[in-house]
Amino acid sequence: MPTYLSPGVYVEEVASGSRPIEGLGTSVAAFVGLAPAGPLNEPVLVTNWSQYVASFGDFTDGYYLAHSVYGFFNNGGTAAYVVRVGGGDAQGATRALGSADASPAAAPQLVAGEAVALGSFKVAAITAGSEAGGALTVEVQDVEGEAERFKLVVKDGEKVVESFDASAKKSARNYVVAQVKQRSKTILLEEAAAGGQLARPDAQSVTLAPPARTPAQAVDAGADVAAALESGQFIGDSADRTGFGGLEAYDEINMVAVPDLMAAYQQGLIDLEQVKAVQIGLIAHCELMGDRMAILDPPPSLNARDIRKWRQEIAGYDSPYAALYYPWIKAFDPASGQTRVVPPSGHMAGVWARNDAERGVHKAPANEIVRGAVDLELQITRGEQDLLNPIGVNCIRAFPGRGIRVWGARTLASDPAWRYLNVRRYFNYLEESILVGTQWVVFEPNDPSLWARIRRNISAFLVNEWRQGALFGQRAEDAFYVKCDAETNPPESVDLGRVVCEIGIAPVKPAEFVVFRLAQIQGGGGELEE
Repeated sequence: MPTYLSPGVYVEEVASGSRPIEGLGTSVAAFVGLAPAGPLNEPVLVTNWSQYVASFGDFTDGYYLAHSVYGFFNNGGTAAYVVRVGGGDAQGATRALGSADASPAAAPQLVAGEAVALGSFKVAAITAGSEAGGALTVEVQDVEGEAERFKLVVKDGEKVVESFDASAKKSARNYVVAQVKQRSKTILLEEAAAGGQLARPDAQSVTLAPPARTPAQAVDAGADVAAALESGQFIGDSADRTGFGGLEAYDEINMVAVPDLMAAYQQGLIDLEQVKAVQIGLIAHCELMGDRMAILDPPPSLNARDIRKWRQEIAGYDSPYAALYYPWIKAFDPASGQTRVVPPSGHMAGVWARNDAERGVHKAPANEIVRGAVDLELQITRGEQDLLNPIGVNCIRAFPGRGIRVWGARTLASDPAWRYLNVRRYFNYLEESILVGTQWVVFEPNDPSLWARIRRNISAFLVNEWRQGALFGQRAEDAFYVKCDAETNPPESVDLGRVVCEIGIAPVKPAEFVVFRLAQIQGGGGELEE
């Protein structure tokens, strides 16, 4: 308390006893996979498809990461961390420009054409032009009134395909090498001699030889990104910040998928046992973090009998922190202009995000349309789903006149208490929200006044949840209880510096089986006889 020494009127600010708990987001996804460009093993946050393309490249044959991220945003996702694993990157070709002794392990994924001198720099093409011979031209143009700045223009015939307002100074924000590395999709540029004197190139025009193979052909060859790919690269390590292990540092992530695990399996780089090892590692990661779910993909081209066998005999996972969707879906591929079969995890993550935004995390993410899905790899019958649903395989089904919908909302847990996805995800949401919203309690005086404030704040939060339909019960007292008093905090617990608060909630569960009982009665009214 302040000390008052002279008469007067004083105003004091005092903290109110109420510190509201705010619900945290539940819709941030993480994707681990293969891409033709972008930083390796560095989680990059993207909030739309354009940001993904700028960082990791467009749709690429042989990979599923781009399709999964596109499906995520198309279905309502708003934010995702992307972790690229595998071999070299597109800009890795810069390091190998003009190098004849590059090792296969470090070989660039995009093979550039022959390097051409451009003053104190050298430039090469990574894409072919549309004109006969496939040559691009690069022009250095003067900027009027500027001695240091210049324009670097890439042309395909007479058409300008890229233009850079550049400088030869490394300290400049528009340093030409940095600009080309970040933005160009047609050329590679580097210093002619490392550490050499850099000078602004003279106005000139040079013709670039087309690359030995285009980016798509390099990927079709399966070469560099997947050349040394192993199952351990997906798992990674939390200390080295690699694979999905590196995602431990990001608390906001709520769901994780590894769509290109199946791309590696299809290309024969890993077998089913290694697929199982990666998925077990992903589930363990989610269980360790306690605030996220693993969205698993099954192997492709499995019929209902095979997926049941795979689920029971190979992938016998038992965890409330994982969900499995089947079958694969057919989505439009803008790269080829045709439909393509892709794993469902990315689209399902988007459905989860859309469901959370429109209804809330307490609502099961099922009976929702899968946007972007034009067909399914396999049509599931009701009889087949009767065999798959009890073992935790969430089916995606096509219904005449109702589109392609998610028709399952179960985890891979055998415990009935954690059978449903929305229950596990809702508990994750509550635990994280209460954890963050009660940080102010630490080092407060541990007395009945503090216990009452804790009860009041948590109860206010849960009352709002009950009013939104997330908790079961006609009255708030039936939906939850909060106990933090002398019984949960005896003297010996207080002496240890502990505050113990017990919270019990009754979550709503989905109406998975809707039964209408009809009977034939005599006459036009009356009640059914027992």
